[in-house]
Amino acid sequence: MRRGAGALLTSPGSCRAHSTAIRLIPKLKDEEYHVAVKLRLMRMGKTKQPTYRVVAADSRNARDGRFIEILGTYEPRHEPSKISVDNDKIVGWLQKGAQPTETVAKLLKISGAWATFEASKPAKAPKAAKVSKSAAKAAK
Repeated sequence: MRRGAGALLTSPGSCRAHSTAIRLIPKLKDEEYHVAVKLRLMRMGKTKQPTYRVVAADSRNARDGRFIEILGTYEPRHEPSKISVDNDKIVGWLQKGAQPTETVAKLLKISGAWATFEASKPAKAPKAAKVSKSAAKAAK
């Protein structure tokens, strides 16, 4: 093994801050993780020839970074633009609370997935009219 500055930094246990940070992370067992999931576009394709994937991704990850699931594709260079999405998967993510970006929301409205999601929501019961105290006393 070479005895240089690089060897000191890369050898295990040489960095006190690293070993301390590992000890400070609590061990979690059988706990659910709650992350902010976004439905967004992930750029693919060559330079000046973009195609996009519609993905469900953690909002903290980079645009083209790690994602949870691929939900469809969007090809804006075709005439007319080509959108292919799995409506069932998208509605499932929306029901779980995933938030679409503005662009993806527009694509979902065009593809019909948004209408499917809106139809699957339970209907809200109308609120009863509030009765003022003075009207309640007058009724008695």
